[in-house]
Amino acid sequence: MRKLYMVVNEDRFFLSHRKEIALAAQQDGWQVTIVCKDTGQRSDVEALGLPMIDLPINPTGTNLLEELHTLWFLYRLYRHDRPDVVHHVGVKNILWGGIAAKLAKIRGVVNAVSGLGVLFSGDSYNLKTRLIMAAMRYANRRQRVSLIFQNLEDRQLFITKRIATTAQCEYIKGSGVNLREFAYTPEPPYPPVKVILTARMVREKGIETLIQAAELLRPEMQGRVIFQLCGGLHNNPKGYKDYELQALCDGEYIQWLGHRSDVCQLLMQSHIVTLPSYYREGLPKSLIEAAAIGRPIVTTDSYGCKDTVVHGVNGFLIPIQDPQALADRLRQLINDPALRERMGRASRQKAELEFSVDRVIDHHLGLYRKSL
Repeated sequence: MRKLYMVVNEDRFFLSHRKEIALAAQQDGWQVTIVCKDTGQRSDVEALGLPMIDLPINPTGTNLLEELHTLWFLYRLYRHDRPDVVHHVGVKNILWGGIAAKLAKIRGVVNAVSGLGVLFSGDSYNLKTRLIMAAMRYANRRQRVSLIFQNLEDRQLFITKRIATTAQCEYIKGSGVNLREFAYTPEPPYPPVKVILTARMVREKGIETLIQAAELLRPEMQGRVIFQLCGGLHNNPKGYKDYELQALCDGEYIQWLGHRSDVCQLLMQSHIVTLPSYYREGLPKSLIEAAAIGRPIVTTDSYGCKDTVVHGVNGFLIPIQDPQALADRLRQLINDPALRERMGRASRQKAELEFSVDRVIDHHLGLYRKSL
């Protein structure tokens, strides 16, 4: 049986972003193994019938010895188990997994660039970023390597910097959403109108921009609107601490819900979804899930985020780090239920045309076969 190893940072990310692809590959005849850091959800992965190997990785770490240990682990794993295809998700896994696969002479490699974060932000790059580019360029210079990009800007950057060739690059809009699970749902009764953000509690996701916008609106909206932050803490250097979020949220008008496993239900109970991110996103899954449910979206005219919204049709695009612009667009939607309903239906239509997980699965299975 053909062996496919899917390498992601953490078990929880696999379950939220890649589970459907792995299960479809299994049904397609692949022996699928998940390689990721065990954060406590190993049993959930293995309950799906997918073996899991604990990956020694610090997703946000910069300690050179830790990084080389991750590389050495993947090299020994690939050399011993000889998977036919390895699928790396995320920049760090692409970097170390790509080098390991080349050294171990693995037959096929699929690299999924799911956002470039702060590492590739700005017009000029520091020495660390340039070294990473050079290492990925080395790893990709071989046959049967495909790279998946979730937005065209990331794809063009890799081509321009000669990290990959045009022939190696594939464009798939996000990791997809299950349109049956995230079914169109009319908005619930109001007041209160619920505005929700679902993301890791990291500064670049625009958490503070939303809180500042909510404070600008407080004099006219308190009692009519609830702002909800849904997402867990993260060990990212720019991640919030528990006490910081507790200080920023009053628990009533502005609520921090923490990590939740019922995001679909929370979206169904919401009226507006926002993500004022200035992180270099791939294509935010939270926004394509919001589109599938049928909610208007307010997000930034920035990498990845802008690909989920047609301005004025299914939501609004605003400048990054502009709480006043965010407040103005949220006020417009809060005060106009007919606009929310019209934009929500347009969001669902966009999700059906562009974000179906079935389309994403078909594309991935095609790349796996091509890699052989």
